[in-house]
Amino acid sequence: MTFSHDVQHSLGVVVDLVNTAPESGGQELLPDVDALRAFVADNTISDVGPLTRTDLSNVQALRPKFRDIFLAERTDEASPLVNDLLAKARLCPRLTDHDGYDWHIHYFAPGASLAEHLLTDGGMALAFVVVAGEQERLRVCDAPDCERVLVDLSRNRSKRYCDSRTCGNRLHVAAYRERRRAAG
Repeated sequence: MTFSHDVQHSLGVVVDLVNTAPESGGQELLPDVDALRAFVADNTISDVGPLTRTDLSNVQALRPKFRDIFLAERTDEASPLVNDLLAKARLCPRLTDHDGYDWHIHYFAPGASLAEHLLTDGGMALAFVVVAGEQERLRVCDAPDCERVLVDLSRNRSKRYCDSRTCGNRLHVAAYRERRRAAG
């Protein structure tokens, strides 16, 4: 299943947002408005006005709602969570082409706050995944000591770790060492 560029981008933003919460790594990665500005810049989020402490607290409040969708194991568990999320959204679908991207759809209303923007575009992206029957692509990292979320966009649904260079490599090295110990 291939998702459009804007859906993939929104899914990536949701993953990055959820993974800023202390529940994902033990440390608050959005502690202040400056960190929120950096998050917006790093994720190339368009149409964002000046950010305030209210924006920060509203964005932080979204993280557990998105995380719950990743924790849902089946579509019938995820769909009411997505519906509850989207019930709070002010949807205003419109076509746009900006920043060198071809035509795509934004779902947030013009002038929306950052939290509304993330809620709407992220909620719609998650809805597309659930409707496509691809719920299993939303998961938590398989590393036993990691709580970060990920979206598996691989063709064969084989992505298991939030980052193959850290969590994946660490577990592969540990398994290799265990095999060597057992053989020797």
